[in-house]
Amino acid sequence: MSVLEGEVRRASITANGVKLHYVTQGEGSLMLMLHGFPEFWYSWRHQIPEFAKDYQVVALDLRGYNDSEKPEGVAAYGMGELLKDVEGVIRGLGYESCVLVGHDWGGAIAWNFAYTHPEMVDRLIVMNIPHPAKFGEGFSTPQQLQRSWYFFFFQLPWLPELLLQWNDYEAIASAFTEMAVDKTAFSYADLETYKDAAAKRGALTAMLNYYRNAFSEIHNLTQQKWGVLHIPTLMIWGENDAALGKELTYGTEAYVSDLQIKYIPNCSHWVQQEQPELVNRYMREFLESNTTGLGVM
Repeated sequence: MSVLEGEVRRASITANGVKLHYVTQGEGSLMLMLHGFPEFWYSWRHQIPEFAKDYQVVALDLRGYNDSEKPEGVAAYGMGELLKDVEGVIRGLGYESCVLVGHDWGGAIAWNFAYTHPEMVDRLIVMNIPHPAKFGEGFSTPQQLQRSWYFFFFQLPWLPELLLQWNDYEAIASAFTEMAVDKTAFSYADLETYKDAAAKRGALTAMLNYYRNAFSEIHNLTQQKWGVLHIPTLMIWGENDAALGKELTYGTEAYVSDLQIKYIPNCSHWVQQEQPELVNRYMREFLESNTTGLGVM
């Protein structure tokens, strides 16, 4: 690994019947980090050492990714299973709650986990992923449907896998370099690391199964009655996100009573990797602010 090798400890834990790999650094209260697509724990490489000064940081490989187990079947990647994974990790590590940090798919899991287990989330930090209700609303607009073309493409059998692995996983690297505003944020070694993780047997299909399962659940996002979340929440948003429009953040305060939103201009979907110093600063300011959460109402 090109970054953090020797600084983090690698380990695995069985949660919800699935063996999950993670890296960890630091001591103290738990900060659990959940990555997105097509990433793995490595997407938090700039945050892990910073917050290991004050927390036991655990950056998980979600089921199906990198060195975590890859259950077969689309149903294995439903939100209910993913939430049980997170609960099992927190309890299995000996904690009752955590600071929960998520980006992209990891952020979607984090939002849902905060609603399902508010008592287990001390503070919530989500990056470039809207509240589930706002995401559901977005899928009714032509603008977001156009941005989310890949969501529909990923429903096809085997063809997405072929495209992603074509020419030495070029599409995996391009997902970062083509979307990034600052192309220098991803070194050659970073891109090779992501390609190597995606190339592990069964990983591509597992990663795509998140989308294949979620397709049938999108309608439920707008039908579900979302309460008001009373957990201190920080949303960080790279304004030049080609996949998710900034307008999806508007109105989030209707669902979160204690909300901070930090927009970062000239920054893509890969916000914590493209602007790590600013993201770390916003996270630290939020974590050090005086505020208390009350759960969900």
